[in-house]
Amino acid sequence: MASEGLGRLFDVAIGAAPVDLSSAAVTGKRVSLKRAASLTIVVFKAAGTAGDDPTVTLKQHTASSSGTTSNLAAIDHYYLKNATTLAGTETWTRVSQSAAATIADPGGAGTSAESQQILAIPVMGTSLADGYSYVSLDVADVGTNAQLGCVLYLLHDLAVGRAPANLPAALS
Repeated sequence: MASEGLGRLFDVAIGAAPVDLSSAAVTGKRVSLKRAASLTIVVFKAAGTAGDDPTVTLKQHTASSSGTTSNLAAIDHYYLKNATTLAGTETWTRVSQSAAATIADPGGAGTSAESQQILAIPVMGTSLADGYSYVSLDVADVGTNAQLGCVLYLLHDLAVGRAPANLPAALS
């Protein structure tokens, strides 16, 4: 019999609640990698207007608030589902890039704003600099036209499996 994955294999935390990405830049919440070896950052964005292509930036932090913050140039690839209207029939495309802290115009071609997209960005805990144990993902203001989006963190390779109700808060 299969067992549930939440608490045993992964945990889920909010990076940014659904918001209009054109209202202002979105500062992602911090998540701790002290109890997980890695995470996948999932970004969903609705279709928007041409030219309002999103840019996301991966950051590392020494504390859950305040502390030292720096860009984490660890994104050398990500996975993308892209369609005018996502229908569940799309497959993942692996997109490679030189290691950087940012993804600008996911999928390239200057047309990412016009599509619905799901990005999955893998982050290994070993990519953080010494003394850093928190990460976040920021989304820059996309421009003047409405474009909804959200960010979720999927922590995986948990150090200790627990019942979901007993998982520590993702920030601790």
